[in-house]
Amino acid sequence: MDLVRVESEPPVTARREPPQLVPSSACVRCDVCCRFPEADSFLRPYFTGEEITRAVAAGVDPACFPDPGGSQIALAKNPAGEGYLCPAFDPATNHCRIYDARPFDCRLYPLALMWDEAHQVVLLGWDSKCPFMVEAPPPAIARHAEDITALLATEPLLAALAAHPRLVGRFQDDVVVLRPLPALTARLKARARSRSVDPRLSPLTLSEAGRLTRALDQSGLLAADALAAYAFPYHAVWTSLLPYWWLERDQTLYLFAESADGMFMPLPPLGPRPLDRSVARAFDFMEEWNGSSPVSRIENVMTRQKDGLAPAGFSCTRKDGDYLYHAPALAALVGDRYKSQRALCNRAEREQAIELAAYTKDDQAECRGLYDRWSRQKAAGTLDAVAQLLLDDAQAAHRVVFAEAEPLGLTGLVARVEGSVAAYTFGYWLTPRTYCVLLEVADRTIPGLAQYLFRAACRGAVEQGAEYLNVMEDAGLPGLRAAKRAYHPAMMIDNWTLTRPT
Repeated sequence: MDLVRVESEPPVTARREPPQLVPSSACVRCDVCCRFPEADSFLRPYFTGEEITRAVAAGVDPACFPDPGGSQIALAKNPAGEGYLCPAFDPATNHCRIYDARPFDCRLYPLALMWDEAHQVVLLGWDSKCPFMVEAPPPAIARHAEDITALLATEPLLAALAAHPRLVGRFQDDVVVLRPLPALTARLKARARSRSVDPRLSPLTLSEAGRLTRALDQSGLLAADALAAYAFPYHAVWTSLLPYWWLERDQTLYLFAESADGMFMPLPPLGPRPLDRSVARAFDFMEEWNGSSPVSRIENVMTRQKDGLAPAGFSCTRKDGDYLYHAPALAALVGDRYKSQRALCNRAEREQAIELAAYTKDDQAECRGLYDRWSRQKAAGTLDAVAQLLLDDAQAAHRVVFAEAEPLGLTGLVARVEGSVAAYTFGYWLTPRTYCVLLEVADRTIPGLAQYLFRAACRGAVEQGAEYLNVMEDAGLPGLRAAKRAYHPAMMIDNWTLTRPT
C-alpha cells in the first residue's frame, strides 16, 4: 500500500503525505540524519514495496532492499569515517539523492512512531537527536503533532501501517513522547494476534541460563582465546532490545536473535554433530523464516571454527575482535608502559576518598542516576552520531544488569565518592581463568576514577584466580580503540561472521 502518494489537497486528514516541519535548510546543515553506527542499525529507514519501486526508479540499487515487498534499506560503509550511511545520502552535499521519492519513514521524521517501554501502546514522539526540534517553539511542535495524529487515524494509514508494522519502532528514551495512538495500537495488536511464533522456538529467559551454559561447557570451545560472546550473560543483557530464541535438534542447541530484518544467530550451533552439518541446518532454519534476506548470518565465529567451514562453501567476514590481556599485569600496572594509567590511579587516590564495595540491588537507583549523568557528559563532549546511537542502545542493557545482576551470573563493583556512587563495573567468568569485563561507567568529571576502578576490578579478578582479562571489542570507535590498546593487549581474538552464498 502506498504511504506517500497524495490523494487530494489539505486538510491533512484527507491525504497520506505527512507535512514537513523541519525546513530543508536546517536538514542540509545537520550531521545526524542518514548516518548510522552499525550496518544493521534498527534506525534504518523502512521502505514499503511501492516506496522501493520509486526509490529504484530514482537511482537506488535494488540490491539495497532485501525484500522487495518491504524492508529496511541496506546501508553503505561511510567512506570518510566511522559507521554507515544511507545509500541515498550524498555526504558531500548533505542532500538526499531521492528526496522527492523518500519513504514515509523519512517524511515523518523528526517525529517517530514507537512502542512504549512495556510494548503495550504505540506512541507518537519527537526525536531529541534532531537539532532543529530542540530549538523549535513548543506551539509549532504541538500543531504539527496534531496534524500527524489526525493523519495517522485515517483508514488508509491505519491499513498501511498494519501491513508494515516495522514502521513502528521500539521504545527509545531520547524520543520525547507527544501522545498515545490508540487506534494504531489496536490495529497492530489485532494483526499480531493473527500471527504466531514458530512453535519450534522457545524464548531465551533467565530460566534457560543453565541450558545455554551446559551447551557451552560441553562444546569444548571455552579456553583463554574464546570470544566473550561464549557466555550466557553476554546475550541475556540484550534481550530487552532483541528477542532471543532457541531450539534443540539432535542434541544441538541453536540460538537465534530476532532483529527488525529477521532472524540471525549470535553464536554458531552448539552440539556434537559435525559443525558444517549443523551450520547448514541453521541456515536452512533462517532461510525458512527470512527468505533470501541477507540478514541470515552466524556471528561470533572463532578462527578454529571458521577454518573448517570455509571449505564447506560458507563465506567468512572478519569483525572487530576481542582484546585479551594478562590479568596480573593490569592489576599491578608496573613499568613505563603503564606509566600514564598508574599516574591517573594515583591522582584519583590522592584527590578523592574512594570507597569500593560489591554491587547490591540497593545500589540500583544510584547506578541508574550515574548512567544518566555519564551519558549526558558523553553527549556533551565530542561524541559523534555513531557513538551516540551505541550509547542509546547501551542504556537498556545497563538497566537489565542493575535489576538482574545476580541471576545473570554477573559480579559488580561500585566506587563511592563523598558517599555517592561515582563509578561501577560488571563482569563475568568466561572460564575459571578468564574474566570478562561486560561494562563500566565512571563520572567523567573525576580524573583517574575510571582507571582506578578498572585496576580494582582487575585486582579482584586476579585474587579469584584470573590469568586473563577479556574486555570485548571496541565497536569501531577510535577513542575506545585507543584506550584499549593503551593497556597493551596480549592478543586480539579474531571474530568472524558467517554467511551462506545464495
